[in-house]
Amino acid sequence: MTRPVPEGYLGAEARISSGPAPELVEAGYAVELADAPLLHHGLTLADLAHVLALREAGVIPEREAAILLATLLEVLDTPAEAFPYDPTYGDAYNSRERELERRLGGVAGWLHTGRTRREAGRIAFRLALRDRLLDLHEAVTRFVAAVAGQARAHASTVWADTTYLQPAQPSTFGHYLGGFGEEAIRHLERLEAAYRWADRSPAGVGGVGGTRVPLDRARLADLLGFAAPGAHTRDSMWAVDGLAEAVMAAALAATTVDRLAEDLEIFTSPGFGYVTLDASLCRASVLLPQKRNPYALAVIRAGASTLIGRVTGLLATQRTPSARTDNWLHAYGEVAGALDLARRVVALGAEVVRTLEVDRERLAATAGTHFTGATDLAEELVLRHGLDYRSAYRTVGRAVAAAVDAGQASLTALDLERAAAEVLGRHLSVDPQTVR
Repeated sequence: MTRPVPEGYLGAEARISSGPAPELVEAGYAVELADAPLLHHGLTLADLAHVLALREAGVIPEREAAILLATLLEVLDTPAEAFPYDPTYGDAYNSRERELERRLGGVAGWLHTGRTRREAGRIAFRLALRDRLLDLHEAVTRFVAAVAGQARAHASTVWADTTYLQPAQPSTFGHYLGGFGEEAIRHLERLEAAYRWADRSPAGVGGVGGTRVPLDRARLADLLGFAAPGAHTRDSMWAVDGLAEAVMAAALAATTVDRLAEDLEIFTSPGFGYVTLDASLCRASVLLPQKRNPYALAVIRAGASTLIGRVTGLLATQRTPSARTDNWLHAYGEVAGALDLARRVVALGAEVVRTLEVDRERLAATAGTHFTGATDLAEELVLRHGLDYRSAYRTVGRAVAAAVDAGQASLTALDLERAAAEVLGRHLSVDPQTVR
């Protein structure tokens, strides 16, 4: 079916004998054009650098270069929402091409010398990705600082650390918090690795194998503020592993904050009462007047779950033959959106930690309950009485089981001696100082 061909529609004079189907515009072109606000500034920078490189190579006449540069500087000062992007013409690049052609006529045609639309898009995306990686890196750094501050403040706050939410060993709340800080520091390293990928310039790579136009790729990279040109033209244009690396780093950073939020949601409940979330991070119930819902923790958990889904979705789109559009069609917005979401989640987590109130007395009161000293006691039997650890473990385990059955809250030296007789079949003289 032949449809009306819009004026200036690319390919109409060649093999594209029809205008675009409305269904294609809605499902394809409009989807790509939705990323125009994300890419607009970077596309213009890519255009400016390309014109300068063409002029320096002696490819484009001086007059035409000056006209193009002047118009592109006007576009640079034009917000994306004020630029006449039109999905009828395709993605942001093609829509810009049509507008520049309308303004400048044939002069606009010089802009496409030695370059594909995807090259400009990749440049713009990497510039936008770098900014978001830096923003997330800053948010994670603030989270680490908040955790470190609270860990320092509670370095001597004794509590019963848990595994499986079961009382495990006496420790300090600062030590518990510090583990999340260590994990978050590793996320900084992952984000830095993702940034190094984003900081390689795809300018001058052509479609897959470069271009006969004598463009200086190192000069282009320098003009655009990249650390260096990408080493391989096809890889620079079509590789998608860097996208997954960035989103994975974002999801992992958010998941660390989520794991802390999961714990805090339990610890803030009346059944525990270990910590109190700041009122500015809570939400009232519409029906239940007594409620103080830890809404910030729910927001963190929802964000982390969404990011895990985005990682999975992005990986699914990458299972294609190489050099395809389908694994990029939704990628620009999805990847940028994932980084933005992770930044918000991590920033919220930092505020949760920074303002957290810890009930030292309540934590201390639980530190020695539920036989949390059992492991230390078993190790004392090894060190003081020469038992192998498994024998010591079984002796203490038998003593704990008997105490629980008897309704006791703690052990005595006599309890251990009885247990040793049952487990080891011999008398063990336990110093009362061992059980303290």
